[in-house]
Amino acid sequence: MEVFLEAFEGPLDLLLYLIRKQNIDILDIPVAEITRQYMGYVELMKAVRLELAAEYLVMAAMLAEIKSRMLLPRSSEAEAEEDDPRAELIRRLQEYERFKQAAEELDALPRVGRDLQVALLPAPEARARTLLPEVSLDEVLLAMAEVMRRAELFESHQVTRELLSTRERMSDVLERLQGGAFVPFIELFAAEEGKLGVVVTFMAILELVKEALIELVQNEPFTPIHVRLRGEAQEDSPFVEEVDR
Repeated sequence: MEVFLEAFEGPLDLLLYLIRKQNIDILDIPVAEITRQYMGYVELMKAVRLELAAEYLVMAAMLAEIKSRMLLPRSSEAEAEEDDPRAELIRRLQEYERFKQAAEELDALPRVGRDLQVALLPAPEARARTLLPEVSLDEVLLAMAEVMRRAELFESHQVTRELLSTRERMSDVLERLQGGAFVPFIELFAAEEGKLGVVVTFMAILELVKEALIELVQNEPFTPIHVRLRGEAQEDSPFVEEVDR
């Protein structure tokens, strides 16, 4: 029983092995000796009844041709004109050696699933949050001007003056906003109360904004302003109870 300790991937791999095993310079190959060793390997494969690939036989023919060309006598002029018969073989061996070395370097790199495992951690479910733009004071004043213009349509001479309480109006506004829904800014005003009622309601809204009980929101610039309760304010908030008392 014969055991092969080396496995070759083709005729170039075999030739490169024979050259490196004897520390031969690849640019100065002794074709006769390498051909002898190569043919010995081919004959050994035939002896153990291994199927030879056609490329091994093609390489054997190429080596035989190079060997015969180098054995033929040539004049000095012919040697200067003709290329080295080994040139094509050397070129192919150098190119194969570069690719083989690159393949070995790639094979030595760590592989996912063989040398390392990728840690997979599902991301927590993200909940989208819509950030509403802040309402500027200019936008509030423009809305107030529109309400004042509408209030002027209901203005009339009054013999008696009715006093309106800002604190009571603050309580009214909070009651209108109970439930957490958005209420248009202009709907908090009663135009029939005239300018005085509009001003009192406006002051009540500003006080509630100052005390962080309500907030003014706007989808985008120059769109209607809406009002809603801020945070967890409920109907039984301390401020509402205080005003009711």
